[in-house]
Amino acid sequence: MRKFLVKFNRDKCKGCEICVSVCPKKILEIDKKEINSKGYRPAGVIPGKQEDCIGCLNCATMCPDNVISVFDVSGDE
Repeated sequence: MRKFLVKFNRDKCKGCEICVSVCPKKILEIDKKEINSKGYRPAGVIPGKQEDCIGCLNCATMCPDNVISVFDVSGDE
């Protein structure tokens, strides 16, 4: 089974929630506690949900600020 890692540049995120709305596995959320250096609540992966990522790239493709990267971390399986 393939494994993916979703990373956010949280300091550039404006918290627009587009990534949250397009994730078919619903693993993303807006941080309710942290405020980044631009004064926004950034998006991120819900703790414990990273392994549910299917690598569809919807989040990274739709992000207007290019703050999301998705990496295939499957190795040589």
